[in-house]
Amino acid sequence: MAAPLPRLRADLDIMPSPLREQPGLIIRDPFRFSEVTLLIPPLLARCLGCFDGEQDEGELRATLARLSGQVAVTEAARRLVSSLHEAGFLEDDRFQELRGAREREFAALGERASAHAGSGYPSESAALTDTLRGYFNGVSKAGKAAKAKTTAKAGKGLLGIAAPHVSPEGGSASYAAAYHALPKRADGDEDRIFVVLGTSHYGEPDRFGMTRKPFATPFGIAPTETALVDELCKAARDGVTVEDYCHAVEHSIEFQVVFLQYLYGPRVRILPILCGAFFTENGKLPEADDRVARFVDALGELAARRRRHLCFVLGVDFAHVGRRYGDGRAARAYEGPLAAVAKRDDARVERIAAGDAEGFWNLVMERGGDDLKWCGSSPIYTFLRAVPEARGRRLSYEQWNIDDASVVSFGALAFTPENTGRRPEKA
Repeated sequence: MAAPLPRLRADLDIMPSPLREQPGLIIRDPFRFSEVTLLIPPLLARCLGCFDGEQDEGELRATLARLSGQVAVTEAARRLVSSLHEAGFLEDDRFQELRGAREREFAALGERASAHAGSGYPSESAALTDTLRGYFNGVSKAGKAAKAKTTAKAGKGLLGIAAPHVSPEGGSASYAAAYHALPKRADGDEDRIFVVLGTSHYGEPDRFGMTRKPFATPFGIAPTETALVDELCKAARDGVTVEDYCHAVEHSIEFQVVFLQYLYGPRVRILPILCGAFFTENGKLPEADDRVARFVDALGELAARRRRHLCFVLGVDFAHVGRRYGDGRAARAYEGPLAAVAKRDDARVERIAAGDAEGFWNLVMERGGDDLKWCGSSPIYTFLRAVPEARGRRLSYEQWNIDDASVVSFGALAFTPENTGRRPEKA
């Protein structure tokens, strides 16, 4: 009996080709174990189901022959197998080789190198400064008024902000609204540490990814607070993945570091934490998992003890709707079903602003799972549990067509302690 073909990796990015003259499926590796991007033509794309770890090459040829109506398909089948193998897209020895090399490379580095300079934002410091200055200058008068109201409270203890992690170009207004809420540079800033809670798009569920590496961007090197990393690792034990390779490719923290460096200088002090997705069932809350509970408790103790020195930054997006995200129909921002999405987003943000972690999570899971595919639920929930006195003020809400058929929603919030006497309110 012939050996089955290796499985196609489940962690790949697979999306329709955006080019009409080159239809098919685009496949790429979000982990960057492989730098290859493949375009699989429509006919061969229909054969990818054969890479399930059970069917062999003979069955692949039979499928291809049936779909094409041709007999001579051996060479095409072999080319498909070879292309996926060489790209590292199959669960085989080639993939293990590529993954091992990349993980060893990251572990040996003295710093976490910029992964998105030149794609997510300019790779040169001067150009990056001009770009971010344009974002901040573009904030509306209403946004500036919101900034004034929020920063007036900063002296009484701004706890942090929530900003998008979508492409800075697409989310520029909400980024600017969030970062305008932070206080201006002042004496004593060298003691401030920004705890950056980012969505882990690729990490293990119910785990927190940490690194001791400083973050390099076109602005310079932002040092990571290694003593605090060690403290959280010791307290949370197996709730933490140390030197998590996901940091090497993740954008949700990198984008926040760039904005912080713009405001406070390249040596801004950070504590970067990637929050893996929370998987719950039977109405349980995330902390029903002991690993989550230990980490949240440790972060909460740290936040209470170092209150004067810590400021939280959440890198979060909201809903993901449309064909890119597995939905059967195209989506347009604010139109049709997206109006209902806005209302559901609003209900969740109300719970966040009220500091109601359980109420927020109940809305996330109200349909048995998050059908809105919020890309930020775990950092938000972690923050609300670790800093229970936090109350939020909404500064912006947006929906953005990331392509012609897919929409991402996001916004900005500022958090202050409940004892400021200010009730949560809309901007």
